[in-house]
Amino acid sequence: MNNMEIRGKAVTVGDDINTDLIIPGKYLTLLSPEELAKHAMEGLDPDFVRKARDGVIIVAGKNFGCGSSREQAPIALKYAGVRCVLAESFARIFYRNAINIGLPVLECPGILGNVDFEDQLFVDLAEGKVMNLSRGGSFQALKLPRFILEIINDGGLIENLKKRLKVE
Repeated sequence: MNNMEIRGKAVTVGDDINTDLIIPGKYLTLLSPEELAKHAMEGLDPDFVRKARDGVIIVAGKNFGCGSSREQAPIALKYAGVRCVLAESFARIFYRNAINIGLPVLECPGILGNVDFEDQLFVDLAEGKVMNLSRGGSFQALKLPRFILEIINDGGLIENLKKRLKVE
């Protein structure tokens, strides 16, 4: 495993960020991940794509990714430059969709109230450790099981399965 450490500026959002805010339904006909990415978080922050361009870590409240089950939501975030999502809690289907496409997601109780917009964060996925490099302080996220870390490290479930089945 080699992609288990992530650094980035925080973009903070609140509770109940639903998939329609992450990628509005009118864009679900777009097939290209790069095209989806141009509209990431448009329903919440029209300037998000510019902010995320150089790589960010989303810090969210409870129930991130609730709403309809659309795989396009984590795809749009990943291709927009989101390196990781840290949230108090996730909607289950979003959580698994994110893992399936290789977007790191960590449930991290207490994180939202202790991170400000643009704080520099460091995340150790293997240990579930999160450090706020701007304000100090560290947090313990729920550790991901080894098989989930392998899926994320391989870039998603399809690449992980190819590797495991030795398919090119």
